[in-house]
Amino acid sequence: MTNRRSLVIVTALIVSVCLLSASVTAAALAKYYDRAYMQALGQVCRSVIEKVDEEVRSASDPVPDSIAEVSAPSAESPSVEQAVLSALKEFRYDPRMPLRQNILFAYGYCQSGILSSVEGRGRFMILTAAAAGGSLLLFAAFLWHRKETLRIEALTGYLEQVNAGRDGVLLQTGEDALSGLQDEIYKTVTALHQTKDAALRAKENFAENLYNIAHQIKTPITAISLSMQLLQEENGPGSAKMQGQNCREVTRQLSNLTRLEEALLLLSRIDTGTLTLERREVDVFTLLMLSAENLQELFYAKEILVEIPEAGEKIILADMEWTMEAVMNLLKNCMEHTPPGGVVRCAYEQNPLYTLIRIWDTGPGFAREDMPHLFERFYRGKDAARGGIGIGLALAREIIERQNGTLLACNLPEGGACFEIRLYCH
Repeated sequence: MTNRRSLVIVTALIVSVCLLSASVTAAALAKYYDRAYMQALGQVCRSVIEKVDEEVRSASDPVPDSIAEVSAPSAESPSVEQAVLSALKEFRYDPRMPLRQNILFAYGYCQSGILSSVEGRGRFMILTAAAAGGSLLLFAAFLWHRKETLRIEALTGYLEQVNAGRDGVLLQTGEDALSGLQDEIYKTVTALHQTKDAALRAKENFAENLYNIAHQIKTPITAISLSMQLLQEENGPGSAKMQGQNCREVTRQLSNLTRLEEALLLLSRIDTGTLTLERREVDVFTLLMLSAENLQELFYAKEILVEIPEAGEKIILADMEWTMEAVMNLLKNCMEHTPPGGVVRCAYEQNPLYTLIRIWDTGPGFAREDMPHLFERFYRGKDAARGGIGIGLALAREIIERQNGTLLACNLPEGGACFEIRLYCH
């Protein structure tokens, strides 16, 4: 419907402009030809008069002796008809002749008197065409203004619905001058909705994270309180042994609190943008070896091997300390989900675009329901290790992504979980 209306408006504009142009052209031509007709008629009349005068003067017949001779002119005497025909034959129109020399004006004739009927009809046709063209132009302008007004009212109504909290619909009605504005309004409103949804999710996650943090802190505090209570109440045989066990429990819980505190501090630095990452040349093999050595006691306690075959020197630009932190979190995750006697393997390769580091285990792999949430903060899957706080993978991804990299997780076809780190060169 809108396209048809636009076509009608454009057609009306074209027709009206053509009619107005034709009217102006016709008026100019009519004025020019009226002047030319008047000039030509005056010149013809002057030529006829001059021709007749010339032939009369050149006549050599004597004065007639009787009335009969006058009433019956001879064949040799000139006639007006012959004079007119002769003048027309010799006539050549001269547009340079000034109007003041026109004989018709000298005898009191004027253009409006001689060409009054023709001029009247011409003016009527010109005025009719001009009126039709002007009416069409005004009608097209009215339709165009009405269309633009309706479009602006529709956009205004849509924005009012959005501001009122109602989900309005902005339909595409065709291509016009406001189509670009409509697209930008739709994109802006969509971006605002997405920002609002993201803010609400962040608020919900923040509340949930606070609950998880409080729960994580509450557990070691409760354990420490109970251990200290038992230390104060224990007496009698075996008390030294019980005190030693309680001391170890207190130490373990204090270690958990320390790790939780460090993780929270690191998260706060990442969120506030105060975590500075250096870009220095780091050898990938050295990076993997140092990360595995820092976890050597844990791997030994679980009887799990770590295989890191050397694939030549591969240099990346990264922060050695924090990249080791990310790799250690990935190695630890693989270790926690690998049964005793299993193997955690590492491999790396490099191409002109990026450096690929793969870390995988021989465990059961990730649970299907855990896959979408692996890198969420404080998320702990159903097979999460005891004592974990669920931020290791989230921290690893944050550190890798802040160094122009990506971190992905998947299950291998032959079984086992796999992490892939891509650090891009550009």
